[in-house]
Amino acid sequence: MSTAILTGRPVPGSPLEGDLRSLGFDVRTAPEAAAPEDLDALLRDLPAGERVAVVDTRFVGHVHALRLGLTDPRFPVSAVPGAVTAQAGARGELTTVLRTAVGATADGGGASVALAPEQSERAEPSLAGAHDQAVPDRIAAALEAAGVDVHRPELGTLVAAVPSDPEARNTARQAVAAVDDEAVRLRGAVKARDGFFTTYCISPYSRYLARWCARRGLTPNQVTTASLLTALIAAGCAATGTRGGFVAAGLLLLFSFVLDCTDGQLARYSLQYSTLGAWLDATFDRAKEYAYYAGLALGAARGGDDVWALALGAMVLQTCRHVVDFSFNEANHDATGNTSPTAALSDKLDSVGWTVWLRRMIVLPIGERWALIAVLTAVSTPRVTLVVLIVGCALAACYTTAGRVLRSLTRKATRTDRAAGALADLADNGPLASAFAALRRGGPLPAPVLAFLGGAAVVAVAAFTSYGSPWVVVAAVIYVITSGLALSRPLKGALDWLVPPFFRVAEYGTVLVLAAKADVNGALPAAFGLVAAVAYHHYDTVYRIKGGTGAPPRWLVRAIGGQEGRTLAVALAAAVLHDTDFTVALTALAVAVALVVLVESIRFWVTAHKRGAPAVHDEGEPA
Repeated sequence: MSTAILTGRPVPGSPLEGDLRSLGFDVRTAPEAAAPEDLDALLRDLPAGERVAVVDTRFVGHVHALRLGLTDPRFPVSAVPGAVTAQAGARGELTTVLRTAVGATADGGGASVALAPEQSERAEPSLAGAHDQAVPDRIAAALEAAGVDVHRPELGTLVAAVPSDPEARNTARQAVAAVDDEAVRLRGAVKARDGFFTTYCISPYSRYLARWCARRGLTPNQVTTASLLTALIAAGCAATGTRGGFVAAGLLLLFSFVLDCTDGQLARYSLQYSTLGAWLDATFDRAKEYAYYAGLALGAARGGDDVWALALGAMVLQTCRHVVDFSFNEANHDATGNTSPTAALSDKLDSVGWTVWLRRMIVLPIGERWALIAVLTAVSTPRVTLVVLIVGCALAACYTTAGRVLRSLTRKATRTDRAAGALADLADNGPLASAFAALRRGGPLPAPVLAFLGGAAVVAVAAFTSYGSPWVVVAAVIYVITSGLALSRPLKGALDWLVPPFFRVAEYGTVLVLAAKADVNGALPAAFGLVAAVAYHHYDTVYRIKGGTGAPPRWLVRAIGGQEGRTLAVALAAAVLHDTDFTVALTALAVAVALVVLVESIRFWVTAHKRGAPAVHDEGEPA
């Protein structure tokens, strides 16, 4: 339960109290002549774990304006005109402001708060001495003057005001009546930037499904889970290998995507953001897509067509695309002096209508990608579906990666230690590579070149030698060394964000090639399971970093060998084991990695949710 404290002289006929209760607040009223110490006493009487809001009784505005200003869990302190709120973790700052940074002044018989002189100088002059300014507004100004980050949501056409006289109050009420806040709320539930298919084929009706879910008390996490279950059923239908099964699979996959859009829209509509929800949404998206690839491979096998290599290739390609996105964004997350002629051209193209949609479709985001997969599944074969998907994703990868390379080469930016640390975590080097990195002797070659040469060597040797060749082990040892040397210096170079993607291509590519070379039933499905388990670990690392919770613990990375250790282990297994035993080894490694990373990951995210980690809402890949 949250509590709202009303300050000031009561306004007859005001719906404010009812509006606050509809938002889940327990409403208490401060005495009309309440001084700051009185508000402080009221705060002390409230449970420490509660959100608290201070609202002026003269407030006039839309309920959704109050919702945006007072209930968004992502921001510890937030304010709109006439109202300010603090979550449990920020109650101390609010109390400090009331005790030390404000004082009582007369305000027409009601309570008001004025800034202390030393903080008035740092705040806006109009806030410091305004005779009739609302108490919450002065509190918010004092918090900002004290260095607290106060979130002020963009209200757009929504009204939030504290009228000072009856005429102004009447004008504000008319402004409220002129804008349908429910329509604004529905529009705000949809991503500001989305793919063409989602924008025109899904969001026009999925937003209403989100509202339907909200009115029945469903949570975004429940809708996310329903989307996962629907996609798994779709994969099961595809695995039947029948035309009816393929048609049902395509339809169910599209419905799963509708639910996938709905969960985010429900989160925005009802402001139900959480760390656990963001992780579930991102993780389940990958699980749905990759499970569907497996379903296609199983269905094709029932018809006598082995497409496991294509299914694994599609998963490898899509995962590596995401790593490029994550690495580039993390490298430039807080870069200073971040300018680039290429970026300026991109921004200019985004201002031209038709080029916006064309460029968004070229990158084949999840909406376009799933629509393509669903339609091709229903009307063609798994082989055609996967081949077209791989070609489309490869073209999209070339387009996006080339653009980011150009941006990196033409921009003048200073990257921070935080960015270098994030890239090092994304690299996922284990104990073997770390030992060489500790030598601090990277040599004259840049980190991306070392990563590329080492990865290219192990994949090429695996591809151009026979199964069981000892040269693959030699190449894997070289790869271990280059992996360490690539991280011997902080990754602050213009193209150092390419290091993690090169590592992903090397590890996944080696597993794919060696499994294909084994040429025995079960090897490629086992490799698919191993890459899926490792990819989950890599996605989990990304989401922890993006959520501000830090990378997985080093013991976990050491326990599963690091990317170079797993590559060496697979190369050794291929060199010393018979092809059927190699399949068993891949399966055992996949199970071991999956168990370790899943147990630790689930424990971490559930614990983070229970301890009240800062709520996030990651928009992620454009739906």
